[in-house]
Amino acid sequence: MKFNEKLQKMRKEKGLSQETLAEMLDVSRQAISKWESGQSYPETDKLIIISDIFGVTVDSLLKDGALHEDSRNTGATPFWMSRGSVFEYKSEKMMFGMPMVHINIGFGIRKAKGVLAIGNISTGILSVGLIAKGLLSVGLLSLGVIGIRVLSLALLLAVGSVSIGALSLGAVAFGIVTLGAVSIGVYSVGALAVAYAAAIGDHAYGHIAIGRVVSGAIEFISTSDTLNLSTISAAEVRPAIIEEFPNTPNVIIRWLTSFLGR
Repeated sequence: MKFNEKLQKMRKEKGLSQETLAEMLDVSRQAISKWESGQSYPETDKLIIISDIFGVTVDSLLKDGALHEDSRNTGATPFWMSRGSVFEYKSEKMMFGMPMVHINIGFGIRKAKGVLAIGNISTGILSVGLIAKGLLSVGLLSLGVIGIRVLSLALLLAVGSVSIGALSLGAVAFGIVTLGAVSIGVYSVGALAVAYAAAIGDHAYGHIAIGRVVSGAIEFISTSDTLNLSTISAAEVRPAIIEEFPNTPNVIIRWLTSFLGR
């Protein structure tokens, strides 16, 4: 596998658009496009940043063959937590000509458009953002059939219609450990759950995805026609979380798997 193929593969696996990666590298989107098409190569300083973002060695980026993880950099942690700049996720599944889920948050003008759209400026059926437009919109300025402007923001625990915090509970919840109808975080539980690590819900999107409709590197699919997840064994899910994310506290593992069957 050549460099251009590796870059495109890693970018998509991280759920990054070309625009987002370009912002992280302080280059134009056209530069990313040229790198991924093999028309040109990044300079050395950009290669180092790329290796840092994706947690791989520079050597394995440049040489044909497999990529090798670099345990010395921060690539093993969510880039949006370690760098504090931007986070973008766009699902491959489409509806009404839009992604099912598009999340685009961070500094600057971050636009999101999808069935579920979450961004600084968002447009969708369900949209959440500072400026939100949609059938159901939640934001400081919301335009839609139903608009909600109730926001709970806290560093540790947030509870509200829209909650943002390390531990968040709400109709729409953002944070590290989240529970809500729409739940977005590192570990998330909700009707629609999007997570960096483990997501549990009717619709679950994450590295480990557990639910009825799932998309992830590791998937546990419920065979029940209802929201009941008892057909998925907690005993099978726990080892997967520990293997993929060994630093996960036991209390979080127990909480996540408490929604599953024995």
